[in-house]
Amino acid sequence: MHLSTVRGVGVVVREGTEARALRNTASVYELASAAIAAGRTLGEEIGQRQLGETVDLTRAVFELPVSHPDPAHLHLTGTGLTHLGSAAARDAMHAKLAGTETLTDSMKMFRMGLDGGRPAAGEVGAQPEWFYKGTGHAAVAPGAVLEAPGFAEDGGEEPEIAGLYLIGPNGTPHRIGWALGNEFSDHVTERVNYLWLAHSKLRVASYGPEILVGDLPADIRGTSRIMRGKATIWEKPFLSGEANMSHTIANLEHHHFKYGIFRQPGDLHVHFFGTATLSFADGLKTEAGDTFEISVADFGQPLRNTLGFAPKTRGATKVHPL
Repeated sequence: MHLSTVRGVGVVVREGTEARALRNTASVYELASAAIAAGRTLGEEIGQRQLGETVDLTRAVFELPVSHPDPAHLHLTGTGLTHLGSAAARDAMHAKLAGTETLTDSMKMFRMGLDGGRPAAGEVGAQPEWFYKGTGHAAVAPGAVLEAPGFAEDGGEEPEIAGLYLIGPNGTPHRIGWALGNEFSDHVTERVNYLWLAHSKLRVASYGPEILVGDLPADIRGTSRIMRGKATIWEKPFLSGEANMSHTIANLEHHHFKYGIFRQPGDLHVHFFGTATLSFADGLKTEAGDTFEISVADFGQPLRNTLGFAPKTRGATKVHPL
């Protein structure tokens, strides 16, 4: 089962190839909240409601598949160095200038995941790299512009799977489902010094357009491409799912939600699980107007966004004393 939010229609449920509007449902946030309150699964909650008209998703204008009524209560976060093969690109960026055989911090982190990122069920494994991207104010709908700030050095795509979570009234995280994600980043800034990773990740991001409800496939195979005008200027397959990761999803979820600040009732979380495929690693420099497209058959409609750059900033940000 898949869920999406379509402009002018509202929540849409897709089973197989048939997509239909879900009546009397304001949002996926409301739907998930009602399911938690009633002790039902999403499928059971949907079964309590009526389906309406058929919707052609190939022609739809999508909103964020799930969002919070107050954007300050939606958190965008992520984990890196979680995918097999991802360390090679990151290690090249962070290689020590001395040219020694000493492992970089990135490779050490990746090695920790290989050695301890897949604990037995119920056990706690190695901590992953973790970063914060922002609140719901940084969440961009499918089809909209991913705008890099005026001080940015780069605007690069990161094709990923995102987990979508709602915190219940007693502080328990509930997983709504999974979505395609573009964890948009500034790789040029990160390359200067890995301690600037936190700066490079404070960017907008997009996820959707459809939510996959249920189990995440172990072996996810998709395509990430960049179009400039009508031409595809870069295209590469990408892999995700636990079969292609150094960490289990459960271990990554634990190391996010172990913090009480991320278990506040009513909050929504969108957590990006990492990638091994970047156009930046292949030397491509993106430009304003480029279109990112991330597609995986299991997730339905592709996630597309256009790249934009805010005007260059001049001078320092002023703080006014009171």
